[in-house]
Amino acid sequence: MRGFKKDRFLRRVAVMCLGILVMGVGIGLFKVSLMGNDPSTALGIAVGDWMGIDFSVTLIAMNCLYFVIELLFARDMVGIGTVVNWFLVGPIASFFEKLFLGAWGQPQGFPQKLLLLGAGVLILSFSCALYQTADVGISPYDSLSLLLARKLPIQYFWCRIFTDAVCVGAAFLLGGLIGLGTLVCALALGPFVAFFTKRAAVYLVYGKKAAAPRGAGTA
Repeated sequence: MRGFKKDRFLRRVAVMCLGILVMGVGIGLFKVSLMGNDPSTALGIAVGDWMGIDFSVTLIAMNCLYFVIELLFARDMVGIGTVVNWFLVGPIASFFEKLFLGAWGQPQGFPQKLLLLGAGVLILSFSCALYQTADVGISPYDSLSLLLARKLPIQYFWCRIFTDAVCVGAAFLLGGLIGLGTLVCALALGPFVAFFTKRAAVYLVYGKKAAAPRGAGTA
């Protein structure tokens, strides 16, 4: 965090927290749509079913593996945001999922499910742009695509599509459930995160005249 004034750091932490909260809303909508999980979650469920262990244990173990890569090759991405994302996104998403189900009930028919899915993807992409651009710590899984964008002459959204596609492919090979929402996330999160980073997140975090940090999801 060196080189930043205290007020700027607090602003970045606030944007990160907002991003995590909004992320919980997006994932909650995504789960309520009943059209598949995001790629990372889909892989976690598939691995858990294959090994016969609880999904929550699988997710923690997978994040530990991702975290090792983050520590070895992108240590500067580790921060308070890493911990907040790792441990709070799940409970927040579960809270909003129950809130939405209590308010609306289960979606009826494909059009309602598709509407919830679309809203969830957009909100999830916006939240990723916020907390990644805040640059106070990136979650272990999200750091993988950012690391690739940093190391390779490839735009971020292609790197995100690649990591998500690997998760989807692995989940499919393990016999996991792959829904429309999983495929939409694998193909759309990268471009949408890049769009929201450039059009909104950079301005919220660094001001109108600032440029996004290299590898922060810019298009």
